[in-house]
Amino acid sequence: MIWTKHHSLEQMNAMSANCAIAHLGISFTAKGDNWLEATMPVDKRTTQPMGFLHGGLSVALAETIGSMAGFCCIKDNQGIFGLEVNANHLRPVKQGNVTARATPIHLGSKTQVWQIQIRDDNDNLCCISRLTLSVINYE
Repeated sequence: MIWTKHHSLEQMNAMSANCAIAHLGISFTAKGDNWLEATMPVDKRTTQPMGFLHGGLSVALAETIGSMAGFCCIKDNQGIFGLEVNANHLRPVKQGNVTARATPIHLGSKTQVWQIQIRDDNDNLCCISRLTLSVINYE
């Protein structure tokens, strides 16, 4: 198991209640020994003018879930901050929900790298993203 903090899904959702995460309807929904999942609706909050999921919001979902997963892997005297995020948008989504799963590629003392796969309700891969996080020690 990779987690150093053992926050429940309810705790993660409560921590996200008063920020952009809640505004976009992102909800942490499942957790395993080395992965974290969250869902986001495809609705008026998350689509572009043509009615498809906005690519930038797929990236926001990827950074949200990767950052929370990274936060759950650090010590209490550390912080986590995004260094770089990229995404390949593979398939458009027009309705339903998308589910993101973050799994670690590298968990180092100064950086973390996470792979995030985003799938639609039919389990089609819609977006693949990689997030690099900086681990900062607080004095």
